[in-house]
Amino acid sequence: MSIAHTLALVALLATVSHASDARAGDAGMRYFDLINVSHDSVVSASAAPAGDTAFVPIAIAPLRGGFNVATVEISGAHCVQDFRIGFRDGRTLLYSDIDVCRHRGLYLRASDGRRDGPGATRVAAAPHAD
Repeated sequence: MSIAHTLALVALLATVSHASDARAGDAGMRYFDLINVSHDSVVSASAAPAGDTAFVPIAIAPLRGGFNVATVEISGAHCVQDFRIGFRDGRTLLYSDIDVCRHRGLYLRASDGRRDGPGATRVAAAPHAD
């Protein structure tokens, strides 16, 4: 084996080792899509294990309505999560029992909780993407 091949092999192994270390630090991290098909922008999002009240903010830029998608990181080992979504018009919707292990995303629709009063509105049957 030539020196060039040996150096290339060492560089490849170092890269693979570094990638493995980076993944080990992200144990329990999942990527999940928020699909905004409503007419209003999403301005905040947070998640918590289903039934828990300790919501953790999710880093998200304002997500405009009209079928725009944002991929977010969900930390923790829990597959079933509750999502609290804040809209520009002041509405806050709670999407309960979303399985982030079995589904890739959550559709945020204009009709979700629209008839209810101010404050957090629980969405009974949360629609999700596959």
